[in-house]
Amino acid sequence: MAWQSQRPHHRSSRGYPVSTMDQIMGQIGDEQNVLIVVMGATGSGKTSFINMASGSNLRTSASLASCTDRVQPSESFTIDGRLVTLIDTPGFDDSERSDTDVLKMIALFLQVTYEAGKKLAGVIYVHRILDPKLGGVSRRNFRMFRQLCGDETLKNVVIVTSMWDRTDYGTAVSRERELSSSDDCFKVALDHGAKFTRHQNNMSSAQSIIRLLLPNAPQALAIQRELVDERKAISQTGAGVELNQELLKQAQKHREEMEALRQEMSTAMRADRQQIAAEYQKVAAELKRVQGESEKLADGFNQEKARVEQMMQVQDQAVRDANRSQLTRNLLTVCSIIVTAVIGVESNGGF
Repeated sequence: MAWQSQRPHHRSSRGYPVSTMDQIMGQIGDEQNVLIVVMGATGSGKTSFINMASGSNLRTSASLASCTDRVQPSESFTIDGRLVTLIDTPGFDDSERSDTDVLKMIALFLQVTYEAGKKLAGVIYVHRILDPKLGGVSRRNFRMFRQLCGDETLKNVVIVTSMWDRTDYGTAVSRERELSSSDDCFKVALDHGAKFTRHQNNMSSAQSIIRLLLPNAPQALAIQRELVDERKAISQTGAGVELNQELLKQAQKHREEMEALRQEMSTAMRADRQQIAAEYQKVAAELKRVQGESEKLADGFNQEKARVEQMMQVQDQAVRDANRSQLTRNLLTVCSIIVTAVIGVESNGGF
């Protein structure tokens, strides 16, 4: 018998009907349970940081290819008497998933946990000190990060530079200074109360960073307030608007490339036309993909959430068959697996 049928239907503190997800997530209502999300570009060291802090064994990569293909919780662990769970996330430059899928996956996970009354103690953003500056990909990742968080929540954010042991110290200090002082980098976030620190690639350093967030009053991120409290569509959220603007820029760039190739083909020698035509078809296919991503962002999010709710009912008993110390992680693991399955199936065109 499903858990939902064993309890009377009731309403959450926000006045919405309480779902199965709300009820089973409600079992981890202990205020001592600390949830922290870890974000950053692919290859920045997010997963390594989580493994080092928690003793987990989440899969990592030595390259810039993504190994984090879904939102996933760490093993729960204790710091200063508080039970902590870290949430790993894919970057918006993921090698396996589109930015649209990454946004929908993160947003859906954050939405269902917030609807169940779970707020985050904070967010850690990891950036490689190896990178000379915030390049195009890194800048896009951080813009999306700020839109997900919102300026009001930045005081619960720690920006962490990683990989200090893999570069010249003097060079790294110079880069650190530029990152913290430039409006194009992290200065605006720091002005809104975000903290800025180094990860020294050991457990002590990782857990010291987490301690910066333990005193925080848990807060909802902007994406959670927008989706739940304001009932916005995901395409209307700050993160959705930011992503759609990026997709529109990409589409315009591909149209300009196609026009240039058309003109080149009209004046090219016969022997070169086949190669130009092949390049034209390649760019046209990329334009079609980008346009499809923009359409996908606007469609289907509510249906995807309903599927998560339905699948959570099936998993409820298995989730509750756990000792208290691992209950938080079990709940979040089941949620992450289901969210990944739903988004993955949507991307492939069916359920």
